[in-house]
Amino acid sequence: MRSALNHLSLHEFRSYVQAELALKGRSAFLFGPNGAGKTNLLEAISLFSPGRGLRGASFAEIGRKDGADAPAQAWSISARAAAGDLELTIGSGSELGQPGRRLVRIDGEATAPGAMAKWIRPIWITPAQDRLFLDGAADRRRFFDRLVFAGEPGHARAVGAYDRALRERIRLLIEGEADGAWLSALEARMAKSGAEAARTRAATLKVLQKEIDGREGTPFPKAVLALTGAWERLAGEGAGAEAIETRLAAALAGSRARDAAAGRTLEGPHRGDLEVRHALRRTPAGECSTGEQKALILNLALAQAARLSRAKSEPNPILLLDEVAAHLDPLRRAALFDEIDALSLQAFLTGTEEALFESLRGRWMGVNVVASQLTVTEDST
Repeated sequence: MRSALNHLSLHEFRSYVQAELALKGRSAFLFGPNGAGKTNLLEAISLFSPGRGLRGASFAEIGRKDGADAPAQAWSISARAAAGDLELTIGSGSELGQPGRRLVRIDGEATAPGAMAKWIRPIWITPAQDRLFLDGAADRRRFFDRLVFAGEPGHARAVGAYDRALRERIRLLIEGEADGAWLSALEARMAKSGAEAARTRAATLKVLQKEIDGREGTPFPKAVLALTGAWERLAGEGAGAEAIETRLAAALAGSRARDAAAGRTLEGPHRGDLEVRHALRRTPAGECSTGEQKALILNLALAQAARLSRAKSEPNPILLLDEVAAHLDPLRRAALFDEIDALSLQAFLTGTEEALFESLRGRWMGVNVVASQLTVTEDST
């Protein structure tokens, strides 16, 4: 099911007082100086999905402010989205006086944020991921989970439920006022949602690796992937949900004293890591050059996007690639543009220089962004 944005509106969002962009399902490259509002526009699109978007910001942070000490305005974003043969209006925003509370509407009807995943599934790469293979495991888990979400929206619900129970359990353990029955109930919730998350991660890794292995003629390096977490390994070895759930609940119950002393939970799917190796060189991604690391990340995202673009009953991803083009040599840059077109995906790319997107003239929309004002300079048909 082809999914794309036909029209985008922003109101009091980040640096934008008001902005409109008539897209008609087309891809767009956004260019302009640093701080002009390009990433803010991508962030708005990323919020047409469950979660906090590509910056991970709280909803109270993203309303426009008239000054550093001024209160945040009530913000809103809306899009007319095509999904197969349908066109619908999706909106999200906050209410005045309740900046941290997010509202979502689809065709005027209030709904939960998770409902947006039925129609729009953004995948993003940002400069914050430039150190993905050098920083901690939590960043790699979040990156991989975003790829999983694009194909399995229910994964967001499982990860969210697990994280909420995880925080409550460790709080009770640290405070030393934990009731055994309540701890057992929290651990049962963690075990159920954690087992579901581990199985979805393992299943996604398997199909994603198959997709990567089958990608021929691409200048992006192939990767060998592995999930190092014990629970994901169990799932990858064929253990059923019930078996994983039972073992995880027992492990959590048996580690209460240890977790209380450590001040953190030492067992569970939140402890695993995504391991990525350069297939040709057989070296860890963290030992590759900065350019190769960026290309590896892109290949993971493109492989998942390609796989999902073939699904007939699910929406294909919308790609948000922030400052990616400048890090690629001309060959890989051209290959990226051509692959996005070949997959019939809608994409939004940003860069400071219009020259980076010269080969997209006549193919994509060009939008100059200056001081949060949008000017269409290239209007493809």
